Amino acid sequence: MRNNYILFSFLVFLNFILGYLSKELLNSDELLLNFLGENFSKEQLNGFISTQNKIERLSYLFIPLFLFLKITIISFTLEVGIFFFDKKIKFKKLFNIVVKAEFIFLLVIISKTVWFYYFQSNYTIQDLQHFHPLSALNIVGYQGLETWFIYPFQVINIFELVYWLLLGHMISKDINSNLDKAMTIVASSYGLGLLIWVVVVMFYNLNMS
Repeated sequence: MRNNYILFSFLVFLNFILGYLSKELLNSDELLLNFLGENFSKEQLNGFISTQNKIERLSYLFIPLFLFLKITIISFTLEVGIFFFDKKIKFKKLFNIVVKAEFIFLLVIISKTVWFYYFQSNYTIQDLQHFHPLSALNIVGYQGLETWFIYPFQVINIFELVYWLLLGHMISKDINSNLDKAMTIVASSYGLGLLIWVVVVMFYNLNMS
């Protein structure tokens, strides 16, 4: 349990640091204000800045909560999948596995920052919001794509694939089985849950557009 706490705290810390550095290096706040400045008055912008500052302070509480809920839910879905395949791993061990796999997504923040800082210096706030390194969205582009299609194209990416493989590899070692069996467990539990989540987000975006 102590090992889980240390790993999770380190994951949260790196998310804070990398997220902050990315925001500062890419001037995302300035880009957002420039974008809003085209449609809002100075007084409205000042009100927005005040609200934005409050939201940023709350985000320091939201990030660990979001990560904890995400990791807990994924661990639970994997536990259900393992149960139906007549295998068993303790929940705290599954939590440890998911936390370790989550570190791969830190490379998304790093890759995104490096790309816009060094290779695509002329960008908009929309480019930052929709960009996901090594994803299907980068191939098709978000311009002209229906809003509710953007998220699923973002989810289809190399980092997600590596995440699945990491989960499968670590689970296979714990259940003393081959990678194929472990990947079947991951696909039928986490994969199904991810599919449901993507569909929910798609319907939400469709209704909001």
